[in-house]
Amino acid sequence: MVTEAAPAASSSTPKRILVTGGAGFIGSHLTQRLLDMGHDVLVADNFYSSTRSNLYELMGQPRFELLRHDVTFPLYVEVDEIYHLACPASPIFYQRDPVQTTKTCVHGSINMLGLAKRTGAKILLASTSEVYGDPEVHPQREDYWGNVNPIGIRSCYDEGKRAAETLFFDYYRQHQLPIKVARIFNTYGPRMLADDGRVVSNFVVQALRGEPLTVFGDGSQTRSFCYVDDLVSGLISLMGTGPEVTGPVNLGNPGEFTMLELAEKVLALVDTGSELKHLPLPADDPTRRRPDIGLAQELLDWTPQIPLDEGLRKTVDYFREVVG
Repeated sequence: MVTEAAPAASSSTPKRILVTGGAGFIGSHLTQRLLDMGHDVLVADNFYSSTRSNLYELMGQPRFELLRHDVTFPLYVEVDEIYHLACPASPIFYQRDPVQTTKTCVHGSINMLGLAKRTGAKILLASTSEVYGDPEVHPQREDYWGNVNPIGIRSCYDEGKRAAETLFFDYYRQHQLPIKVARIFNTYGPRMLADDGRVVSNFVVQALRGEPLTVFGDGSQTRSFCYVDDLVSGLISLMGTGPEVTGPVNLGNPGEFTMLELAEKVLALVDTGSELKHLPLPADDPTRRRPDIGLAQELLDWTPQIPLDEGLRKTVDYFREVVG
């Protein structure tokens, strides 16, 4: 892990940028931001856990291109930068076809790294806080190796992303490829899928429908929630650093909340009389999760700006239109 600070690249020259998984929740926000910055953006997505509707507002823009493509197969394009986000990120989707999830993490990374090597492109991996597993260190720093079950139902994603990080650093060492690795903590906001099984979208959709909010376990487990606009700023800042900064770098909001606290905040925003319904805790579900973002603050001058209450209001407003 490189810890030396590097100035962010702020070239005004437009780049041709590939975003894999660009029709997904985070990918669509990243694509829009890159277009707003004046870049040409090619999105490659197989729409397994995403939707074209996330990109409807971008259709027809001359600098935007959409390609249906599965990253487990090679892609032959010419690009300057690659944001590699392609992979189902919610348990419902990545556990539906766990073999394909692992192939997406491993084969997909090999294919995108090969593309970056051929074109000389800088490449960023959207890794995950799940590489820390059920952590025995709190908060989680980038030098913590994690506590991951290698044969559990979440392993296809947890170990898949760990293998992807390995591949990125092997390409960096063996081929001097300019890489960036971001470890993304829980992110939320507009364009999340209503049925993706993530806790924020679950709670908001259930509350809007007047259904019980499903709390797993006793609700004392914690998460840290980063609004998607802040996360996108962090990804772009990391990509803009010099070649001596590789990461991994934690990107997330260090504010820590229990599931019960999150449920109370949602119920305060959506007063439909919903109650709480407790269900058994899923296997290997982490009990505590909070990023140490000291490295991101030092290297990227990045700190999340949007507090949970404000971000939840924006998310609720979005789902009011989607759910009705």
